[in-house]
Amino acid sequence: MSTQEPSAIDDILAEHAGLQDQLSDPSLHDDPANARRVGKRFAELAPVMTTYSKLTAARDDLEAARELAEVDSSFAEEIPALEATVAELDTVLTDLLAPRDPHDSDDVVLEVKSGAGGEESALFASDLVRMYLKYCEKHGWKATVLGVTESDLGGYKDATLSIKARETVRDGVWSRLKFEGGVHRVQRVPVTESQGRIHTSAAGVLIYPEPDEVEEIHIDESDLRIDVYRSSGKGGQGVNTTDSAVRITHLPTNIVVTCQNERSQIQNKARAMQVLAARLKAAAEEAADAEAAEGRHAQIRTVDRSERIRTYNFPENRITDHRIGYKANNLDSVLGGEMDALLDALVDADKQARLQQ
Repeated sequence: MSTQEPSAIDDILAEHAGLQDQLSDPSLHDDPANARRVGKRFAELAPVMTTYSKLTAARDDLEAARELAEVDSSFAEEIPALEATVAELDTVLTDLLAPRDPHDSDDVVLEVKSGAGGEESALFASDLVRMYLKYCEKHGWKATVLGVTESDLGGYKDATLSIKARETVRDGVWSRLKFEGGVHRVQRVPVTESQGRIHTSAAGVLIYPEPDEVEEIHIDESDLRIDVYRSSGKGGQGVNTTDSAVRITHLPTNIVVTCQNERSQIQNKARAMQVLAARLKAAAEEAADAEAAEGRHAQIRTVDRSERIRTYNFPENRITDHRIGYKANNLDSVLGGEMDALLDALVDADKQARLQQ
């Protein structure tokens, strides 16, 4: 058993009991925002409580088997299996109690931007967007295209997605996709290449948590430039006859957010403000925790071919994640949304790094 388990689990048990009391109080729902926070935290603790209950029961069974074995040797046969069960559950519980990213249960906003490589980069950016959309579909997540700017050949100069889990879980969207931020490099023969030569281009991915509550981020209206324009492309069908799309520029930070998915200018502005608040919140947390951020996988905000986290090699059907040395010859499957093996490797590497720290 971990030496830190008793105090850690005692704290969890007390918190869980307190949350149960709050959820049973009808007045909690007078404040919907607080009710969501309480419900979300209660859901996050569910795996810990389930594992702790199983571990407690297994320990009781083991203790009983040892006592009964003294008078009946047949019970001794059960002891090895029970000891193995206790050891396994103890390991799982210790892992669940370890320090973790406080945003792991959050939904996310994901942006893909074309970079070096011109039209080919935009086409690759659209491939990445489709990859994420297919991955979300496989996991039952709700992915919404908030806005997109298309290139001449149908690629994406930029695209913004909102990705939400269907229900609150301890390991949510952020826990799986948080390592996607950075420069993604592609090596293939572009559709614009007439002589069959392999080119290298890149697209950038930005990802940040989108918490339920972003009201604590104060945004001064005088710091905003708001432009409206006619919706087009993905998310714009059915609304492109009026100037309903909204582009908000936060002048102090030069952050630009667009939204054209909703059916009215007012709805698009409200949604864009939510995304802007989430980005400002993420930036504020990163600045406040700069020292810790150095120890994490930093996102690369310049889309340069030499600064890459991952390479997608089409001729060899190979995907390589340079941060952890991961290589696999199943690029076609990954682009089809089969990303779990890659993401599992990144999660495991991050876990080992946290344990070492």
